[in-house]
Parts: sequence; structure tokens; C-alpha cells
Amino acid sequence: MTYSVCRLVFILSAITLLSACASTAKSPQDQRLAIQKTKDETLTKLYELYPKTRSQISAAPGYAVFTNASVNVILASFGGGYGMVQNNATGKITYMKMTEIGVGLGAGVKDFRVVMVFDSKNTMDQFIDHGWVFGAQADAAAKASDQGAAVGGEVTVNGIKIYQFTESGLALQATVKGTKFWKDARLNE
Repeated sequence: MTYSVCRLVFILSAITLLSACASTAKSPQDQRLAIQKTKDETLTKLYELYPKTRSQISAAPGYAVFTNASVNVILASFGGGYGMVQNNATGKITYMKMTEIGVGLGAGVKDFRVVMVFDSKNTMDQFIDHGWVFGAQADAAAKASDQGAAVGGEVTVNGIKIYQFTESGLALQATVKGTKFWKDARLNE
């Protein structure tokens, strides 16, 4: 790697790690409130983009909403975020974290949201207890606030309908990623 690429990787890694540390400095109650606010904003946007999702989510056993920041530098991709799973039958919320690592071509940084709609209680419970998702991704994003455009969409994987859209960032990537979701012990006390 050239010096400038190494420097960029270091800077982006530092920013990602610092932002992760900053989010854990909040009290658990503040973090839960922030996740709830992000969930509400994300669902509002999802319903505007895909009106049919309102009935899908209300009819489903449950759903999840996550926010994620990712960085893709040449051949490597990594990111992290947080979110929650809502059981529609009981109202129980499970707070979770996520991290992803991938390989593939690309460059950029983006902040995106993911909404997952579970087709069965068993699928939802498996996700909460085991939470591993592996997949390929190709996308392009150039967005800041309400300016720009991002390619996102809908896919169904193993009984989970997944919607993803970019909040902000600049990225062009084609990667194979592994994403791990797990319960946040601190927020689920």
C-alpha cells in the first residue's frame, strides 16, 4: 500500500473507533432513547419510500432497525452500528450491536439504515440468539442530508425481508461481507 492509502485507512479507522467509543460514553438510558429516536425516524422514512412496509411490519411477528457506518478502502470493508429488535406480539425490545467485515473492490464512507422484517417468530428468535448474516453487496451512494442519491432496495434472505437505504456518504463498492449482530448486554439489563 502507498503511504497515502495507509494514512487514509488509519484516519478512517480512528474516526470509526472514536465514534464507537463516544456512543458508549452515554448512559444506557440515553443510548436506548437515541436508538428509539433513530428507529422512529428510520421507519418514517421507510414508510415514505415503501408505503407497503407499514402493513408488512404491523402484520409481522417482529422487526429490527439498525444504523450502521461503514468504510470501504480499496479491498477491505468494515463497519459497525447498533439497533433494536421489536417483538410485535409482546412489545419486548432487544437492543443489539452489529459489526461487519468484507472484502471486495470499492472506496468510500457511508451512514446507512437497515430495517428487517421477520416472517416468523422462530426466524426472529434465531436472529436475536445467533444473529449472523452473510451476504454480497453492490451499491453506489453520494448523499449529504437530502441532497444526492443512493441506490438501496429490498431483498429477502432466510425469512427476513431486508430494506436498506443510505442516510449520507460517498461510496462505490462491490463487496462480500460478513455481518454479526449480537445482544447488547449493557442496554438489555
